[in-house]
Amino acid sequence: MDILVSGLLLAGTYALVAMGLNLQYGVARIMNLANGEVLVLGALAAFWLYLNALISPLLTLFLVGPTAFVGNWLIYRFLLTPLVRRSKNQGQLEVDSILATFGMSFFLVGIMISIEGGFFAYKYLSEPITILGSTSSLNRLVAFLLAVVIGGALYLWLNHSRPGVAVRAVAVSTEASGLVGIDVPRISALAFAIGGAVTAVGGALISTFITLDASMGVIFTMKALIIVIMGGVGEIRGAIVAAVILGIVETAVATMIDPGLTLASAYAIFILILLFRPQGLFGRRAT
Repeated sequence: MDILVSGLLLAGTYALVAMGLNLQYGVARIMNLANGEVLVLGALAAFWLYLNALISPLLTLFLVGPTAFVGNWLIYRFLLTPLVRRSKNQGQLEVDSILATFGMSFFLVGIMISIEGGFFAYKYLSEPITILGSTSSLNRLVAFLLAVVIGGALYLWLNHSRPGVAVRAVAVSTEASGLVGIDVPRISALAFAIGGAVTAVGGALISTFITLDASMGVIFTMKALIIVIMGGVGEIRGAIVAAVILGIVETAVATMIDPGLTLASAYAIFILILLFRPQGLFGRRAT
């Protein structure tokens, strides 16, 4: 029961982070290798504001989200849009975006090191609580509940609003979406910006119970990528299910075998998915 509860609490924040990358890759067709750095930047903002301005991390979400939205929109508009326009096919766009965002990740790491050179952590709602007989902490539960609320709101927006339906249409086919009057560049920029905002908010939530440093972004990028591939590119429900699987597997490995093998277990899942179901659990097989 301890493994199940801890795994589910961890999966909530994993799902939030993966949803951000899913929107960016599944809709805007941008493989953002700086996704993890955006998460750590959101966490650093929550840490810095809490220590220096005594602003609750829960209130920081309302600052981090809009700021990350604007920042990611500007990145898409001025850095990535020229790559989209010049690319002759999807393969070229993926290669160009990987190189561009890989360089951007180093830029963000440099900014964060200049602000906070080493590890950073703080205590917030760290009181122990009991859930179904399992001991956890209040900050993990709050982060999980907020991740559920944000993920649910995103799911409803994608399925029950005109902009959300347009985002889903672009995720299925950019060509067909353009033919029916959808402004594909605008929707792609919107999806990339929302994805960055969701990722940064996830970082602010994670900062309440995990010690981080500027160089840890690559770990979260890898985990988000594993969840996206496992669940199916562009599939929000797939990202949720995959996050639950990854969270429980990592918790089980850390508890029963060795905490040092959690990354190895995540990588093993990634390889198995690529070998036996490359389209993901909920993805459509390419035709």
